[in-house]
Amino acid sequence: MAARGVGTTELARKVGITSTNLSRFKKGKVKCVRFTTLNALCRELKCQPMDLLSYLPDED
Repeated sequence: MAARGVGTTELARKVGITSTNLSRFKKGKVKCVRFTTLNALCRELKCQPMDLLSYLPDED
């Protein structure tokens, strides 16, 4: 976001989610994300999904 010069409130508005949900996404506190939301984030940030997501295996 910093590299794109966009703040949390502005990005949340453009993507159509709340600032709280975007903050949770940034902190890695979400368990799932809709493809439409991921698509909107990638569109606004001009990035690929792999730039936003990482795989962490369950601690079983």
